[in-house]
Amino acid sequence: MAAKHVLYEKIDNICVITLNKPERRNAIDGPMAIELREAFERFNGDDATRVAILTGTGGSFCAGGDLTSVGDPTRRSEVDPEGGGTGPLGPTRMVLDKPLIAAINGYAVAGGLELAVMADMRVADEDAVFGVFCRRWGVPLIDGGTVRLPRIVGMGHAMDMILTGRPVSAPEAQSMGLVNRITPTGGALEEAKNLARQIAAFPQACMLADRRSAHEQWGMDYAAAIRNEGRLGAPIVQAEGVTGAARFVSGVGRHGAFEHKAQ
Repeated sequence: MAAKHVLYEKIDNICVITLNKPERRNAIDGPMAIELREAFERFNGDDATRVAILTGTGGSFCAGGDLTSVGDPTRRSEVDPEGGGTGPLGPTRMVLDKPLIAAINGYAVAGGLELAVMADMRVADEDAVFGVFCRRWGVPLIDGGTVRLPRIVGMGHAMDMILTGRPVSAPEAQSMGLVNRITPTGGALEEAKNLARQIAAFPQACMLADRRSAHEQWGMDYAAAIRNEGRLGAPIVQAEGVTGAARFVSGVGRHGAFEHKAQ
């Protein structure tokens, strides 16, 4: 994939998608949004790639939408007045079938925060900064931020961030559940790769069924969500669970040991 501002690297059964416009802190305009969406479509459609990582170059994750493009019809992002399309930043209204990890260095603000909360997990450098910085410019969150952020951190924390637009440090973000892992500065990407390899090594049908159930339950009442979990998981008991149980009985993986080969 030839991309000027979005890089795609395949590493065995994981991939790294990198925002590559450091001169603008990886802020995204319309053409870059198309590149980013195409990268996610490539990942989602490749059965051999099990986990994706999203990160940024030049010391920043993403500063959001590129405000220099708003008045330029050749560069501004798609904004559907009915809320449709794939999202102004590219992939933010896609439904991904496989796990995504955000490796966050520097600023993940405004639309960059929305890209971060699109991920299943977030690994951040200790000096990373999160925030709805677009609050000060009158630019709304229209790439999923008002939906995903409250679901991750709860309404109270989300309203604090959304209404004030204040900067949130990595330690505070971790305390509210926004960040899953913190690393020394410069270590987020490598830690995300290690995490991706671990996830990619598990039996995939089981993991993906559990992930899908967790995502789909948001739109269901309790009874329907429980039924959906059973519907998704029942076929996996025979497909993967029987052989997995046999491995456990034989002594593999006991006492919390997670060393195993990719399935």
